[in-house]
Amino acid sequence: MIDNPILQEDLEFIANKILNNGYFSNSTILITGATGLLGSLIVKSCLYANKIFNTNITVLATIRNREKADQVFQGFTSNPKLKLITNNLLEPITINESIDFIVHTASITASKEMVENPTSVLLTAFESTKNLLEYLKKHSNTKMVYVSSMEYYGQISDNYENVTEEQLGYIDLSKPRSSYPESKRVCEALCNAYTAQYNLEVCSARLAQTFGAGVPLSDSRVFAQFAKSAVNKTDIILHTSGQSEGNYCYTADAIYGLFLLLQKGQQGQSYNIAHNHSSILNMAKMVAEKIGHNQIKVKVQIPENINSLGYAPDVKLKLNSDKLKNLGWQPEVDLENMFKRMIKSWEF
Repeated sequence: MIDNPILQEDLEFIANKILNNGYFSNSTILITGATGLLGSLIVKSCLYANKIFNTNITVLATIRNREKADQVFQGFTSNPKLKLITNNLLEPITINESIDFIVHTASITASKEMVENPTSVLLTAFESTKNLLEYLKKHSNTKMVYVSSMEYYGQISDNYENVTEEQLGYIDLSKPRSSYPESKRVCEALCNAYTAQYNLEVCSARLAQTFGAGVPLSDSRVFAQFAKSAVNKTDIILHTSGQSEGNYCYTADAIYGLFLLLQKGQQGQSYNIAHNHSSILNMAKMVAEKIGHNQIKVKVQIPENINSLGYAPDVKLKLNSDKLKNLGWQPEVDLENMFKRMIKSWEF
């Protein structure tokens, strides 16, 4: 079922950390955005736990493209515990199965689309979340985790080196790119409004940038570009000054955190999921040194059309994840090994 030993190690880690305690056994879990990185790994984690622990979890995976789903879930599509659903999340949810848990990962995350199609970014986030919350109104025993983002915080001027969940920074709403962080804010607000008014079991996960085994070689995000530069022994080219600070989390650690929130997350609460921190420039230098063995260099080449590329503004932000750790979360993979495990997984 798994032909990638790195990914298999991660699925075993998740199963042993959170899925073998009986809490999720014999349940039905709906995963939105199931062909994305997070969604697909949640699906595979459940099915892998079924195999090794007989947890008997039924997975309902919402997809938009069946051909992509067949590729992402190769080796899993014949599993009777996986049901691929093509429901349009922008319309009322019509699912006959009784659902115990929902993880709402579906979101438009392409930076270019945030600039060129900001209305879709906002409306897709809002309408899909609203429709899921309307489902929860009718099925009050269902618990949902909304997957938010560290971009929720915007630009924080005070105490940015220890950002806890109650802090909030500035977002420039005149910029189309702000459609993404603002969509996260409005969806969290919507979740909390429904929770307060209808007593729903919903919490939010503010996720750091997540990567590791499971990221396809075709990925074009900055961390993947750095990794491929190290593999190909080509210099790392930065299109910004690299001063923006990022928060990162290994894929398996993040999935483990999301399952923990399904089990222990408090209604109406938000939780940071972050383990590693670095500026873009320092991360590039680390990759060049540790992964590229000092055989490559880091160069800064800022394009003239930088404002049209959808890059987030420079942000200084270091997330504090103590709130999630107080629930028992214990992440294990540091930034260097995030890169090493992702690159190793590309060999299979």
